[in-house]
Amino acid sequence: MSNTEPAELGEGHSPAAWTAVVIMLIGFAAGTLFFWFDQAWGVWASAAVVVIGLVIGAVMAKAGYGVNGPKYVAKHHAE
Repeated sequence: MSNTEPAELGEGHSPAAWTAVVIMLIGFAAGTLFFWFDQAWGVWASAAVVVIGLVIGAVMAKAGYGVNGPKYVAKHHAE
């Protein structure tokens, strides 16, 4: 048995993932408020923002800003 720690996968620790999550969180928060105030148009617009966040994350990952992309620089923790 070795004392080495398993390699960190870095899942979600990329600019593409963070951008997608922030946009989708804004969409969910706005959608919740619009639902609370009974504004159907706002709920649907917020749903569109969530989908747009997903698309932007995918486009950024394809552009190289995902975990395995060439433009992604992993941050190493000091030990």
